[in-house]
Amino acid sequence: MSQSQFKFANSDAEVPGNGTLPSEFTIKAPASTDIWAKPPSTFRFSAPILYRSMPLKSFKRARVAFNAHWEKNYDQGGLILILNTADGGQKWVKSGIELTHGRPHLSVVAKDNWADWSLLPVPSGGNLATLELVKEKDNSLWIYLVEGLEKSPIREVTWVFEEENVKDLWVGLYAARPSNEGGELPVHFGSLVIDQE
Repeated sequence: MSQSQFKFANSDAEVPGNGTLPSEFTIKAPASTDIWAKPPSTFRFSAPILYRSMPLKSFKRARVAFNAHWEKNYDQGGLILILNTADGGQKWVKSGIELTHGRPHLSVVAKDNWADWSLLPVPSGGNLATLELVKEKDNSLWIYLVEGLEKSPIREVTWVFEEENVKDLWVGLYAARPSNEGGELPVHFGSLVIDQE
């Protein structure tokens, strides 16, 4: 499938490489951008997302290597799956690196009605990781840390591929800087793989 279908959400930047993504590219997050949902009334969906659309049932896996100079609290970037529902709502799962508690962590956030959040130390010590999101045979979404030939499971999200009334799925990459200071956060991506049925 052609990569020219990549588009930006929440950004007026040009898609890298005139539509055919180069092997390495950068997404820049302005300050005060985030993807988050917390009761009773916090809904944030302002971070730049470079994505490709497909039917939910077509998704097989997405993998990317990425790095950044994570400086401000909650600086983050990585992979995201967004389920656009027929009623105009959005559910999503994002996995990446996020700076919190003074250092970068591997982060997974799954948002059904509201978001939850899980964290692990980054084995590399901080600035870079390769992550993979896979639809496994039991129809669960599994998130893996990839180190060389080894894949370590980080999280299972059970509901993604069981959702009904999903109009389409965005498979994308995101960068966010929730802090209102520090200017832009550039996140560098490479070796992107998106497989679909």
